[in-house]
Amino acid sequence: MIKDKNLNFRRFSLMSVAALALAAVSPSGAFADEAFAKESLKKMSEYLASQQVISFDYDSNLEVVTKEDQRIGLTSSGTVTLSRPDKLRATRAGGFVDVEMMFDGKILTLFGKNKNIYTQVEEPGSIDRLVDELRYEYGRPLPGADFLISNSYEELMQDVTDIKDIGSGVVGGVECNTFAFRTEKVDWQIWIAQGEQPYPCRYVISTKDMKLSPQYVIQVRNWQTGGSVSDADFTFNNSTDASKIEPGELREMLPDNFKMGEK
Repeated sequence: MIKDKNLNFRRFSLMSVAALALAAVSPSGAFADEAFAKESLKKMSEYLASQQVISFDYDSNLEVVTKEDQRIGLTSSGTVTLSRPDKLRATRAGGFVDVEMMFDGKILTLFGKNKNIYTQVEEPGSIDRLVDELRYEYGRPLPGADFLISNSYEELMQDVTDIKDIGSGVVGGVECNTFAFRTEKVDWQIWIAQGEQPYPCRYVISTKDMKLSPQYVIQVRNWQTGGSVSDADFTFNNSTDASKIEPGELREMLPDNFKMGEK
């Protein structure tokens, strides 16, 4: 009899967990405050745009889908330092890539540390222009690029069809407000730090027009602004005697044992 009671208790516990899970993904009217979500996102955008100097560390996970319909996550970590309007330095290190990017307002340098090679192109202009060029011209978006531009609210809200206020959450020990947004092609969710520094703590994008809806996740830590940011050098000093290559020689930033499919 004791064994049966324990079994019933476990069944009840599992049902309770399932009920909580369903409640979590079906926000009630009390949480589905679209106006508060928009206001919070705009406040975050204005805060980010007002910061002359920003630095943060991040961890990211990029999901790829195999021909056998298996989702595989490729993880990496790095740092970002920017000085408005036109200077940026970013790193990304994973099991298959170790890259550093430098932009001094005129020249963009991509340095592959693991291969000891680099390439440079002239891209004079602002960080906003650089973000667009990297994303659309070179297919190498910056980590957290949606938050580095000066008008992130307008960019993020394009084509949004549904907004949900999920409530409070905690990311890396930081209490956040959590919101979910939908467009025709992607679902995305954001965790924004509460308080006087409403920075993005976590950002998740799910691609709906691809099989299995692979996700990209970036989580931010060690957020710094203003005088607390260490001085950064935004120019490339070839201290390792790296070999220079042409931009067209850059390979896709995927592991050697991955091959891009037809789609």
